[in-house]
Amino acid sequence: RLANTIKILALKHCVITSVARDDLEDQGASFWAHTIRTIKRANPEITMEVLIPDFSNNQNLLDLVINEKPEVISHNIETVERISPSIRSLATYEKSLKVLNYISRSGLVTKSGFMLGIGETEEEVLKTMDDLRLAGVNVLTIGQYLPPSEMHTKLVEYIKPEVFENYKKIGLSKGFKYVESG
Repeated sequence: RLANTIKILALKHCVITSVARDDLEDQGASFWAHTIRTIKRANPEITMEVLIPDFSNNQNLLDLVINEKPEVISHNIETVERISPSIRSLATYEKSLKVLNYISRSGLVTKSGFMLGIGETEEEVLKTMDDLRLAGVNVLTIGQYLPPSEMHTKLVEYIKPEVFENYKKIGLSKGFKYVESG
């Protein structure tokens, strides 16, 4: 259905994501591979980004996605290292860096992103950028955290547009090929 919808909409580029499927033996990796393959078969001119879970850093599962060769594989680091344990329940900062490094060694465009506004410092943001570059990430997104409900992590601050613009400039100077920050 997704492949047909992409065809009907005559999309040139699509971004595919899903919830983590830790409840499945292969954590959904084979379905990811099938989905990418099916979309490309029905839409041979499409370019694709897939935003994947960490698959528990199981390289065999990551290879199922990598081998289908989407143009971009994205896995979000979500936040700076210090705050990560309070934001992420199963995934870890270090595991995400390992996943991103493994993806980057495949030669595919590797993308990650994180949120601001939950108490991180500028030094932590810059270290996160450095960690992502060392992992081989080519494309970076930085966005504003907004709590989805009262039960989620509280917002500490709204980040000013000029701060986002500064982080974009810094990210590009660190070697990211593309930075979307806002």
